[in-house]
Amino acid sequence: MVGGARAVERCDLLGVAPYSDAPDLLFRAYLTPAYAETQRAIAGWMVEAGMTTRIDTAANVIGRYEGTDDGPALLIGSHIDSVRDAGRYDGPLGVMLGIECVAALSAAGRRMAFPIEVIAFGDEEGSRFPASMLSSRAVAGTLEPDALDVVDGEGISVLEALHAHSVRIGRHPGTGEGAAGSFPTSPDADGKRRFLHARHAPALAYLEAHIEQGPVLEAEQLPVGIVTGIAAQLRYGVTVTGAAGHAGTSPMGLRRDALTAAAEMVLAVERVARDAASDLVATVGKLEVAPGAANVVPGAVTLTVDIRSGDQARRDAAGHQVIDAINAIAEARGVDVAVERINDLAASPCDPALMERMAQAVHAEGIVPRRLVSGAGHDAMVIAALCPTAMLFIRCKGGISHNPAEHVDPADAEIALRVLLGVIDRLGDLS
Repeated sequence: MVGGARAVERCDLLGVAPYSDAPDLLFRAYLTPAYAETQRAIAGWMVEAGMTTRIDTAANVIGRYEGTDDGPALLIGSHIDSVRDAGRYDGPLGVMLGIECVAALSAAGRRMAFPIEVIAFGDEEGSRFPASMLSSRAVAGTLEPDALDVVDGEGISVLEALHAHSVRIGRHPGTGEGAAGSFPTSPDADGKRRFLHARHAPALAYLEAHIEQGPVLEAEQLPVGIVTGIAAQLRYGVTVTGAAGHAGTSPMGLRRDALTAAAEMVLAVERVARDAASDLVATVGKLEVAPGAANVVPGAVTLTVDIRSGDQARRDAAGHQVIDAINAIAEARGVDVAVERINDLAASPCDPALMERMAQAVHAEGIVPRRLVSGAGHDAMVIAALCPTAMLFIRCKGGISHNPAEHVDPADAEIALRVLLGVIDRLGDLS
């Protein structure tokens, strides 16, 4: 089986139990039993490819393939967590293709002048804790200690989850020796220090292959594309507080209905993005109503607002507009509102020199080098603080992602693998 097809097959394998936390759909959250099982499988494939493996203090799996010189490493990676009811390729395909790059080099008896490390990050989606990219931010050295104070839906903090996490992986090719993750001994200040100790040494570069999660490549009949940069993101948590009351006895004119106020806020968010008539997008993706009874006027609503644009100033201006609109609606409807900024990720342009090498590798495959911006966030935008980054997009059927219908053609994955290997061959002058 060629490497691209094997990468897709392994993603398919990871789409079912025991690699999912849900019995009837794919949901793999950070530091859960399914996450641990996935780490074991990936570490095993890394060993088969010729790498040694370890788990860092942020619970990322890292496979290392030594170079002829012991300088800064080339990093290749993506994430292995997922959203709820996810597709199988968003994240894991980039990890599998990184493994296949090393497998191809190892099978040919080749070592580059630089080491190669394949990293399986744990928390890109933010599907368990109300913050994303915790583990890649730790590697990049940009994670603030307070970010580890967040808790999941059951009130468990990141450090408490890490304290309970247990996984043992094979460490050396051809041996049965194992290595457990070196996790904090307690969920306290010392645990924070050790989590932050996951910061990586200076690196040569970072490459990430990822499904496009959009329709452009398919529309233009191209198997791969070159990412020029990742859009800036803002995410807010909004809490609307009114007054719960009996649905039959609360007069319409006297109600402080949190849900109707929130509904107007949702439409205001949409209006800001539509009126911009640009690349700006804004989404309310989560809304929770309390007390949630059919015969009770809603007394409280929480919702999220996600705002993105390739132009950071445009994104920031939209954020101000959205907050102003939310406050005005709250005042007009007599409800209280609190807005908390959850995420603020700057726009992240990819490195021009790496993009040019990637364009050369794409052209060598007889493919027109198509360049496009990523509206979705990726670990690459975080790792840009550590080293130069580049991303390769892979065509996905219908542009569908975050959905079980997500699909990648193994032939496209094989082309992506050859492009990545072509980029690796062109990195000699960077080492």
